[in-house]
Amino acid sequence: MSTVSAPPTTTTPPVGVVETPAAKAKRKLTSPWASLIAVVLAVLWTLPTFGLLVSSFRPPAAIRRTGWWTIFTDPALTLDNYRAVLSTDDGGAGLGDYFVNSFIITIPAVVIPVTLAALAAYAFAWIKFPGKDFLFVMVFALQIVPLQVTLIPLLTLYVDAGIAGTFWPIWLSHSAFALPLAIFILHNFMKEVPATLLEAARIDGAGHIAIFFRVLLPLLRPALAAFGIFQFLWVWNDLLVALTFAGGGNAVAPLTVALANLTGTRGTAWHLLSAGAFVSIIVPVTVFLASQRYFVRGLLAGSVKG
Repeated sequence: MSTVSAPPTTTTPPVGVVETPAAKAKRKLTSPWASLIAVVLAVLWTLPTFGLLVSSFRPPAAIRRTGWWTIFTDPALTLDNYRAVLSTDDGGAGLGDYFVNSFIITIPAVVIPVTLAALAAYAFAWIKFPGKDFLFVMVFALQIVPLQVTLIPLLTLYVDAGIAGTFWPIWLSHSAFALPLAIFILHNFMKEVPATLLEAARIDGAGHIAIFFRVLLPLLRPALAAFGIFQFLWVWNDLLVALTFAGGGNAVAPLTVALANLTGTRGTAWHLLSAGAFVSIIVPVTVFLASQRYFVRGLLAGSVKG
């Protein structure tokens, strides 16, 4: 009884077949060596975060004597570090209030620029008005302006307006800094929508408002989600803008400002610093891991045709 063996699998193309650059790149990226390198890079990238997590649960004496890797031979863990950084009693860091402030700052600083950018991108993409191309070029050029050069002029305006030391300067500043990039991304996405789709809506009697909310907005969800995640991570991790416009008070200071103060006042309290640092990163890490597919889909939306 004879058996017929299956032909050996190979990643190389058959003889005489011309391999496209895209296929060649895909073959290289899916090779075992590429997978091994990706796993090694992922481990090396995650190792410091894992060490920070382990240190946040170790007692102060153990942190001073040994490294975090000794947790495998001496598994001494405690929750006192997190109680100390979140509590205001007995000399605690009291990061709980700053944690709430970070949410109060981040959510409006994401909603405001996303809403305004979507409306502005629609106007630049599908509404004809004088000077549209010039204004769009000016908006695009604002991306290369360093935000550091605008801090003092903006702070002067906020002080003159009497809103310094409140949440409004932080909201307005983050929104202004995010609008150029948001408008550019959403504009490019909208331009990829077929014009025949909008013409069909106009034939049915839809105006600009109906077209935006009923036709384009459902299609914009990947791009809106991508930029919303990007803006959330940026605002949550921001220190410079918050430190400049919070007015030096704790009432509106976010978590990053509290961590900076904790570093300056308790430079040797590594158990508090590690626990506080992990409290600050747990939210952006959770947001990114939970919505990374929307982030990648939005970044790639409209970039490839065919």
